Amino acid sequence: MTAPRTAVVFDADETLVDLRPAVTGALVAVLEEMRRWTPAAAEVSLADLEGDWGAVFGALSAAPVGEIRRAALARSLTRAGLDAHLDEFAALFFARRYALSRPFPDVLPALAALRPHHLLGFATNGNSRAERCGLDGRFAFALYAHEGGLPKKPAPAFFAAVVAAAGLPATRIVHVGDSPEHDVVAAQRAGLRAVWLNRAGLPRPAGLEPDAEVSTLAELPGVIAALTSANA
Repeated sequence: MTAPRTAVVFDADETLVDLRPAVTGALVAVLEEMRRWTPAAAEVSLADLEGDWGAVFGALSAAPVGEIRRAALARSLTRAGLDAHLDEFAALFFARRYALSRPFPDVLPALAALRPHHLLGFATNGNSRAERCGLDGRFAFALYAHEGGLPKKPAPAFFAAVVAAAGLPATRIVHVGDSPEHDVVAAQRAGLRAVWLNRAGLPRPAGLEPDAEVSTLAELPGVIAALTSANA
């Protein structure tokens, strides 16, 4: 059997993994537990917990996502005087977050269509482990920022690691993701081709020129076939 001549590498959160319901459900579980622990948490809202992520993210954006989440939870727990119990609440958050993590409905059919013809990779800045989000066994390789010193996208070293893991020239790798900056511009700058997944139908940012744009991964097998045949 001949080796695949093209690799298709996917971002995780909001590309493959429907992250928002999982995070919201995990925060609801945290808030309910906070209210069981102390009456002071009655004044804390889900909006407060959601806002605490944004409040800490700017200063910690280069840190591992797990550390950012713990910092956000620490801020939330301070609201109810539960500062000393960060470990317990972080464990609850992550248990619920993974239990609720699922791929979007279009993901598994697209991967099944692509896998016989292309090398598939999984490469993320975030916490979504393939094996804990309903995606175990679907990829030839998986890369996670901050493991083994790997920096986050959009760092060129992240994409150099993608190229090394794929074992193919950068021009034979198509990167697929939802972030114009991280998944399109940075990938193209590293010599990969890039498909922008625009599920929400957002206007294309000025200057953004993906190799292709799709609104659903159901379109991806045809797009990849066209891209690879054009460069055969």
